[in-house]
Amino acid sequence: MADIAIFDVDGTLVDTNYQHALAWYRALRRYDVIRPLWRIHRAVGMGGDQLVPHVAGEDVEREHGDDLRAAWAQELEPMIGEVTAFEGAHELLQEVKARGFTLVLASSGQREQVQHFMELVGATDLADAWTSADDVGSSKPAPDLVAVALERVGGGSGVMVGDSPWDAVAAGKVGVPVVGLRTGGFAAEELREAGAVQVFDSLVELRERLDETPLAGPGR
Repeated sequence: MADIAIFDVDGTLVDTNYQHALAWYRALRRYDVIRPLWRIHRAVGMGGDQLVPHVAGEDVEREHGDDLRAAWAQELEPMIGEVTAFEGAHELLQEVKARGFTLVLASSGQREQVQHFMELVGATDLADAWTSADDVGSSKPAPDLVAVALERVGGGSGVMVGDSPWDAVAAGKVGVPVVGLRTGGFAAEELREAGAVQVFDSLVELRERLDETPLAGPGR
């Protein structure tokens, strides 16, 4: 049974997915690449190395990939102050930790952003380890992030909580089950089709129903 709880950050603990979509939209426009916001949102949850070719194509990635990722960071920065933690985020992490899980926050965001969001959620003193984009060669849906999260705490059996299909796909590649949340704006059916074993509407609902999930407790 799982003894490591891996939590995605953006869209799962903090409400950032639509800011990310808008930042990517504005970054792409700088290079005269216009994509509808809804299509960009469908790719949120991927890291920037995966999102640019997925949304804009391989030619755009080759010509402007690194510049687009820099532009995205610039566009996102003014919106960081608008970001709030989802209701119940801190309490859920506390409860999972109290049940005996080793807690890892797994984000492919930039290190400074991840640190800010951890403080926003009150997770700095709760997490046993955490990751950022600096720690992986390829971001979701590649499995690197989940594998590194497990390695950070010495390996073991994990369960992941995430908001996007890309979380489920990445975790599934290394045999880690995913509990899905609709907080990122994806439909329950999308999350299940990607591999989520259960889907909840909110962090509050998940906490209330922990006993029904792989997060009931190690060995349960």
